[in-house]
Amino acid sequence: MEQDVRVLTEMVKKESAFVDRVLAEVGKVVVGQREMLERILIALLCRGHVLIEGVPGLGKTLTVRTVADVLNATFSRVQFTPDLLPADLTGTQIYRPQTGEFKVKKGPIFASVVLADEVNRAPAKVQSALLEAMQERQVTIGDQTYPLPEPFLVLATQNPIEQEGTYPLPEAQIDRFMLKVRVTYPTREEEQDIMERMSLSLEPDVEKVLSLEELTRARSMMSEIYMDDKVKQYIIDLVFATRHPEEGTVAGLRDYIRFGASPRASIFLNEAARAHAFLRHRGYVIPEDVKAVGMDVLRHRIILSYEAEAENLTAEDILQRLFDSVPVP
Repeated sequence: MEQDVRVLTEMVKKESAFVDRVLAEVGKVVVGQREMLERILIALLCRGHVLIEGVPGLGKTLTVRTVADVLNATFSRVQFTPDLLPADLTGTQIYRPQTGEFKVKKGPIFASVVLADEVNRAPAKVQSALLEAMQERQVTIGDQTYPLPEPFLVLATQNPIEQEGTYPLPEAQIDRFMLKVRVTYPTREEEQDIMERMSLSLEPDVEKVLSLEELTRARSMMSEIYMDDKVKQYIIDLVFATRHPEEGTVAGLRDYIRFGASPRASIFLNEAARAHAFLRHRGYVIPEDVKAVGMDVLRHRIILSYEAEAENLTAEDILQRLFDSVPVP
């Protein structure tokens, strides 16, 4: 088994060579935000989608657009507003008087990388249309069904501080996002670097360093990456700890969690841990991979109780206690 893992690691090192090139190219334009960039790559490898939460001006749109450029993928940005209609996103049929026929006009959802800016500003019908496209990877216009391009990655952003005029996503819809990433402010050094770069008149060009063939081969490696049964049980222990915090080693959290994580959490935590190992050029998963992505996979999948809200506890506070309490193999 040890020899098989060593051979697998060599294969992963070869197939994951593009990761460093992608990070270097995006780094020409984007300062910092390494964690957000890695989570986008994890979602891309696992065919998942990402919900990005952060205050305005932290480079979310710039990062996503640069990733699309590096991937040589089509990119579209949709600004979600209260008057947006589902047809504005998916497309519609247009009547042509000259021919007496209807012609389909595809919407901005037909792109490989779709940035849904301020997704919580659109009404429920538009959010449902987006999430249906994410789940089914196809769109129905009229009586025809059209497949979405491959790869297909949705990155939705929401502003945590401005809640007036918003339509918060229901828990069942948020659960469809593989990861929820919190974007934080840059460090002092990064801030100075940003100031200096933005004072330049020309934005640096990035090279297209990841082909569809490389991405397809990398995706096929995900299921091959070795995960020991003890690590699998660790994932299950974490997920079950959110559902039954009164059992096992996690004490004092029973009154704070109203609903725990769904089975999607186990599926996505397993896939994300494998992808994280791939980004580290390893052919095997270690518990640190699970911990690294665990917060982003679980933070939007637990529903806190009124007691937790009364004590100003966040999902991150509760999950940190879980990670500290559940035994690591």
